[in-house]
Amino acid sequence: MNICVFCSSSNAIPESYFQEAQELGKLIGENHHSVVYGGATVGLMHTVAESARQAGAISIGIIPESIHCMRLSSPRDHEQIITPNMRDRKYLMRKRSDAFIALPGGFGTLEEILEVITLKQLQYHQKPIVFINTNGFFNALIEQFERAYRESFSKEEYKSTYFIAANSMEAIDYIQNYQYTELTTKWFDVTGPSKF
Repeated sequence: MNICVFCSSSNAIPESYFQEAQELGKLIGENHHSVVYGGATVGLMHTVAESARQAGAISIGIIPESIHCMRLSSPRDHEQIITPNMRDRKYLMRKRSDAFIALPGGFGTLEEILEVITLKQLQYHQKPIVFINTNGFFNALIEQFERAYRESFSKEEYKSTYFIAANSMEAIDYIQNYQYTELTTKWFDVTGPSKF
């Protein structure tokens, strides 16, 4: 199985996040999966890919040309794909992957994981999606999701589109035992056009 990991490219974050990324990579390799990631030699990206390779995994790095030209792309990937832009990078990461995991990260990580949730909600794919909530990093985001459910911005059944894992072991276990839950249409029943 190709497991896509979205995560931070920062080297400045606390050590506990690197420890979890290392554990995730190790579990990916030990369970005979491959890792699909952003292809860079910085931050959690580098840690998860290097750990996965050391545990026997194949790594597929997908990196946009602009970052590759900064000499930040990993020379150690089994397969390196250089894309002309971020849009193509994200498309290929989704296409090449059977499951998605978000480790803590910044704006790019959030955009990537929210996009795959949106696409699943719209039934473009049926793949498992997991947040690894290291140090409660995603707590505020999860609460934002809960508010969206409470105020009918999103259907509560869409909680089934993703899973919140406390650690890497829970994440891998969820993915390996995943069963898709059929979703209804995204839209709520309405009696007429929107108010304006």
